[in-house]
Amino acid sequence: MSRDFRIRQIWTIARLELRRVFFSRRSFWVYGLALFPAVIFTIAAIAMTYESRTNNSAGAISPALLDSVREGERVEAVIERLGKPIRDVERTRRLREDDDKEETEVVSRWLRYWDGRRTANLHFRDGILETKWVRQIVSLERQRDAYNGMFHYYYLKLAIFFGCLGIFMNLFRGEMLDKTLHFWLLAPARRDVLLGGKYLAGLLAATIIFGAGAALTYVAMLWPVDASEARVFLAGPALTQILRYSASAILACLGYGGVFLAAGLLVRNPIIPAVVLLAWESINGFLPAVLQKISVLYYVQSLCPMPPPIDSGAPLLIRLFLAPAAPAPWPVALIGVCALTAVVLYFAAQAVKRLEINYAND
Repeated sequence: MSRDFRIRQIWTIARLELRRVFFSRRSFWVYGLALFPAVIFTIAAIAMTYESRTNNSAGAISPALLDSVREGERVEAVIERLGKPIRDVERTRRLREDDDKEETEVVSRWLRYWDGRRTANLHFRDGILETKWVRQIVSLERQRDAYNGMFHYYYLKLAIFFGCLGIFMNLFRGEMLDKTLHFWLLAPARRDVLLGGKYLAGLLAATIIFGAGAALTYVAMLWPVDASEARVFLAGPALTQILRYSASAILACLGYGGVFLAAGLLVRNPIIPAVVLLAWESINGFLPAVLQKISVLYYVQSLCPMPPPIDSGAPLLIRLFLAPAAPAPWPVALIGVCALTAVVLYFAAQAVKRLEINYAND
């Protein structure tokens, strides 16, 4: 058989297998993993949009007036200069300070102002401004950081990992459970060709599902951002960033897919190697730089436009342990994952050639 004929066979098998992967009842939960962040970002976008419209309907002041407020001012002076607030709450409490036996009456008042983009919450105690807290409802920088954190800690470490586990392990194990694998083995195609077709189907399915999920989440992330600010961002680094995130997701599907497909063929209980791999990938950030490089996650994260975020408020010891290794250059990351995939697929091809069906034992 010529190489072209084998390639056509692989594509034919992949085309037939794609229908089963996309519509199998064992794959439906994978859609939930991929679309969950988009749902969360969409709900947050609706909440931020609703809050902005509600504040606009109550009236906005100029940003200069909002910035002019200083601690120590009296509440009457602030209201006279800024006008009626969008929210005004007053509460009287009785407090006993230190060892005083007598209770002191304290009047607390909270005012809220809106300048079209930011809210300022002013807390007055006995008529004197004690604290001023300014918050921007929608910030492109904050939205980007939220997306980056979601992609690193949820998409790469959980969603794509478990999604590939469900998709690729079921390519052969699922057919054994359904007692339909013998139909493929009786087909006039070499078994390594069958393996290639099934792997291609799983890779295409995982790429489409998680690529679409990441793209929808990116759109939901930009939805509440100011239109002019979003246009500038889209004309600048946005396209490069989404391409790098997409390349990272595809590379993760490539690497994890090959590992889980091979595990489904080489190990009787493939959940055990999956748990071991999950544990290794989970502690990756705590390992020395040399050991971090012995993982799929290290090379996949190297393609991301921003490193995994680390909370600045975390204890110093945790931040030292979580210090990531320097990212690999993209050619090294690509070659590394492709080489790993080629090795595990080679062993999977040897296993599928020796595969014998005994549904009673499976």
